[in-house]
Amino acid sequence: MRPILLTVKKLKNSVGLFLLCAIIILSSCSDYNKLLKSSDYTKKYDAAVAYYNKGEYSKALALLEELVSVYRGTDKAEKIMYYYAYATYLSGDYLLAGYHFSNYVKSFPASARAEECAFLYAYCFYEESPRYSLDQTDTKNAIKELQLFINKYPGSQKVSESNDLIAKLRSKLEMKYYEISKQYYFLLDYKAAIVSFENVLKEFPDSKYREDAMFMIVKSHYSYAEKSVEKKKTERYKSTIDSYNKFISYYPDNSRFNKEAEGYFSSAKKQLEILNKQ
Repeated sequence: MRPILLTVKKLKNSVGLFLLCAIIILSSCSDYNKLLKSSDYTKKYDAAVAYYNKGEYSKALALLEELVSVYRGTDKAEKIMYYYAYATYLSGDYLLAGYHFSNYVKSFPASARAEECAFLYAYCFYEESPRYSLDQTDTKNAIKELQLFINKYPGSQKVSESNDLIAKLRSKLEMKYYEISKQYYFLLDYKAAIVSFENVLKEFPDSKYREDAMFMIVKSHYSYAEKSVEKKKTERYKSTIDSYNKFISYYPDNSRFNKEAEGYFSSAKKQLEILNKQ
């Protein structure tokens, strides 16, 4: 019988503990709801800061949203807007947080926190930048805003970090454009592939894909010439040779593509000889 009695006691204790927790939670919710309806704005402000410091950002935001309007134009407005922007940022809503950080900078340009908020405004765009395979509009916006921050605060301690972030974003764009160029080739749109690979090299002069892109330009020119009508072949085989000469000037004997590129070059020369005899 003792094991049964012990089990019953444990069950009673568990039920009691559950009820106690439920009462505490309900009481807490009730207190919070009363606070939301309260007109004691000092109490609301103190509670909002307390919730913020505990990481309960959704509760802090609900209070701060009202306080922003109530205290607009007062000495307390700056701090409230600062908390509001940061709470939005820390809750993961970067698009809205960026808007609030921008508002802060516009409202308090002389504030000691203006530079910090200006950086975070730009950083929110960085956070919104998606993986390279998706649309890169936000990536371009992030680069633009980070550069504007650097221009506005050239002496900021955040300049180095901003440059690092821009480099990461540009690397993402570089990969995106390179992959698009390859897609053109695989879709047999050789003309578009040539233009696209050349644009990668113009946009990113120190590209990590330079060797690959230059080789693919040779390959695309050759494929384009092969698929061309007879009257266009001479011009396009010559372009293959020109692109090979450019490639070999950069990579005379140290590219993994040297042998294959030379094959396209030799074949283009032979085809030109045949065409010239016709």
